Amino acid sequence: MSIRCKTGQQLNFLSLRRVVCETEFFICISLPKQFTFRKSERLKSRKALDALFQSGRRFTQQPFRVFYAIKNTPGLQFGVSVSNKNFKKAVDRNKIKRLVREAYRLQKNELQEVLEQQKKGMHLFLVYIQQDIADYPVFYKSVKKILITLIKNLREDHS
Repeated sequence: MSIRCKTGQQLNFLSLRRVVCETEFFICISLPKQFTFRKSERLKSRKALDALFQSGRRFTQQPFRVFYAIKNTPGLQFGVSVSNKNFKKAVDRNKIKRLVREAYRLQKNELQEVLEQQKKGMHLFLVYIQQDIADYPVFYKSVKKILITLIKNLREDHS
């Protein structure tokens, strides 16, 4: 959101602020980034998952195996899986998935912005491959590295 002052100066705002332009006071409100994970952003389609595993790109960033495919239709869809071979109890599998989704939800905005600029979309799927349950900071750092790698790959493909 931006406002033009009497002096012609363009003012941009990222959050609620009081700005002084000569003797005038403005209170400007802009919408914060949305840290949501809607149903439409979940990767659940069997057809899309099969295509992703067969023809998508992949790499490993501990403790995850990352599968992704860039598509021409806009939108970012995400999914996560935990093997019941490694974690017999559903409680443990659900805890890992919950923590990974939360780490993704808080950091996905930069990837979404790059995809919107390039008018592309992406299917992203993480498979947890470690044998024990990691703490949330490990998930957060790992998801951050994954998203940085994906953004770098997108920019390389685009240029």
